Amino acid sequence: MKKINESSKYLMNTYSRNPIELVKGEGIKVFDNEGKEYLDFVAGIAVNCLGHAHPKIVSTIVSQANKLMHCSNLYWNENQIDLANILCEKSFGDCVFFCNSGAEANEGALKLSRKYSYLKYGEKRNEVIAAHNSFHGRTYGALTATGQEKYQKYFKPLVGGFKYVNYNDIDDLKNAINDSTCAIILEVIQGEGGINEADQTYLTEVRKLCDEYDILLIFDEVQTGIARTGKLFAYEHYGVEPDIMTLAKGLGGGFPIGAVVANKKANVFSPGDHASTFGGNPLACAVGKTVMNIVSEDSFLENVQIQGNYFKSELLRLKEKYHCIEKIKGKGLMIGCELNVDKAYNVVQVALEKGLLINAVSNNILRFVPPLIVTKKDISVAVDILDETFQEVY
Repeated sequence: MKKINESSKYLMNTYSRNPIELVKGEGIKVFDNEGKEYLDFVAGIAVNCLGHAHPKIVSTIVSQANKLMHCSNLYWNENQIDLANILCEKSFGDCVFFCNSGAEANEGALKLSRKYSYLKYGEKRNEVIAAHNSFHGRTYGALTATGQEKYQKYFKPLVGGFKYVNYNDIDDLKNAINDSTCAIILEVIQGEGGINEADQTYLTEVRKLCDEYDILLIFDEVQTGIARTGKLFAYEHYGVEPDIMTLAKGLGGGFPIGAVVANKKANVFSPGDHASTFGGNPLACAVGKTVMNIVSEDSFLENVQIQGNYFKSELLRLKEKYHCIEKIKGKGLMIGCELNVDKAYNVVQVALEKGLLINAVSNNILRFVPPLIVTKKDISVAVDILDETFQEVY
């Protein structure tokens, strides 16, 4: 606890941290500085898709670090080209811009969409429509696109040219579109907003509206992408392709990387329009290649769906036992447990004491985003701990 007690002297108070210090990870497990073992069903907030200390990721980092870690984008590097090729081959995309995080990726997507409309329609066509209850990041453009007042209230004035509509409400969206609309940005499944899944008819109609009015459709797949939902990208569940997609989190398997993937229509950046000092560095892209080569295998994706279905079935069994559980939702291994009482954070704390790391996105919604290598045995142990936790909390 000594280090934790010292932290307030040196660290800004930006996180409500759990009272443990993690020092080691191995597969699905992490260990604190006192040697206690935890099942990790947070995975660095859907980041450590291959778990902790995955041997192929470790080997990639060591090998590439011994060659070249960074060289800037003043020069070409093979890993960046290779990873861009993989992302394009595995998606709708035709081109990629690399950065370091999800927020940066969303900033790039917003700039790209505004330049597209500027070139075709002039500077007055610059408005972006986002959804209430969304989350797109903490930097100013991404924060403005985030349709949650609690994240914005201390940082106004925000970036101009944004408006918000109700998620899954196509009429609300139709009424919001006007001659100034240049882009619509949506999460295929709202993560921080509560694991809210888009309706099939909604996304289909959104795509039609974008085609009709020449509006660019941006899918924020920072959390849903990289096999998290049992498909390599969540849009594949719906058969609806965006013009721009943003990625981060799982793409680096724990190493920082972000990406903006765009189709030919949206490929309008020129030198000087956008940049990132660290974006696409050889080390990050080497790790990204390793991750993509593993998670894009059909057998890997199928297993994510199998484990996700098993986990949901076990949570539904708990729902029959505990009336405080209102709903189980999500796809693959991005699962939400909605409660009818505001005790989600209590559940998180008791589960932690019992050796299970989980996360709450609000007072009444638990989020489960374990590493994608999780097994039925791991899930069964986690569900047993949740069973004990619900007995204690409720």
